[in-house]
Amino acid sequence: QVQLVESGGGLVQAGGSLRLSCTASGRTLSPYGIGWFRQGPGKGREFVAAISRRTDYADSVKGRFAISRDNAKNTVSLQMNNVKPEDTGVYYCAADRTYGSRPFAAVGSYDYWGQGTQVTVSS
Repeated sequence: QVQLVESGGGLVQAGGSLRLSCTASGRTLSPYGIGWFRQGPGKGREFVAAISRRTDYADSVKGRFAISRDNAKNTVSLQMNNVKPEDTGVYYCAADRTYGSRPFAAVGSYDYWGQGTQVTVSS
């Protein structure tokens, strides 16, 4: 089994920055397309960003968030800059074993999910 673990969440003031990371237990992440999703209270799971052969972003985070890989550390990170209160939610990373051959923004395209990390942005 592939176990994904997110870290880096917390409380941050609007306009500030936060960096989330996703790692895997017992397996390298390099063969997987990786997506970040978030879910606010009472809301569905929303696409944020993805990386495979390319990077993709939700319109709401373009220019503010950046997704990247660090293969030496076996991590995928989500750099969040100029955060807004509407960025608040539980953030999940997910792995696509087809390396991005399925639609990047669809929850159903991903095979493995982490437990989530809470991000709270104060106004």
